[in-house]
Amino acid sequence: MKYKRILLKLSGEALMGDRQYGIDPKRLAEYAHEIKQIHDKGVEIAIVIGGGNIFRGVSGASNGMDRVQGDYMGMLATVINGMALQGALEDAGMQTRLQTALKIEAIAEPYIKRRAVRHLEKGRIVIFGAGTGNPYFTTDTAAVLRGVEVHADVILKGTRVDGIYTADPEKDASATKYDTLTFEDVLQKGLNVMDTTAFTLSQENELPIIVFDMNKEGNLVKVCEGDTVGTTVSV
Repeated sequence: MKYKRILLKLSGEALMGDRQYGIDPKRLAEYAHEIKQIHDKGVEIAIVIGGGNIFRGVSGASNGMDRVQGDYMGMLATVINGMALQGALEDAGMQTRLQTALKIEAIAEPYIKRRAVRHLEKGRIVIFGAGTGNPYFTTDTAAVLRGVEVHADVILKGTRVDGIYTADPEKDASATKYDTLTFEDVLQKGLNVMDTTAFTLSQENELPIIVFDMNKEGNLVKVCEGDTVGTTVSV
């Protein structure tokens, strides 16, 4: 495998499957199957998952809610998703640990960097919940931050499209896909890969990002093996 330790970033919306909101058990099981394939090949896996299928602080703020309050609600939504994913992974036979940036000792460990690294070294899958623990930061930023802290080789951003395009491929049929980009290319072309804070943190730490279609069976294994099934952003 090309990558020994990865940080997999999943969106909360991805867990909805064909539903309008919430969590689709079928999609959870599919993701667990994909993750098990690379786990069985010895890849050390950390995961950050969003909470947009349950609540978004930004949308709450746009409707008059206090932004800080809304962001904390969003953090709790990521913990719910983390628990759901944890259950699916353990049902598939993998050992997991859920660590949260907010202390919720009854259901998860507090985030401790050294403990997280030790879990990874022992072959446990570590799910990081509650974002960074601070309002105004997205789960993209949390993913890159945790990736840097646990010395991941790469950030794998699993989406519903198979990479980065010149335009939104779901809206523009003429959009063409990039196989590789540099961080400077992304900035110059104004491409939307991650939010600015997350992208800058990744660039400063020379941590590559691969955007790929998580919903296509076998793609996660191919990405970890080094196949070009998505778009790689690197130095």
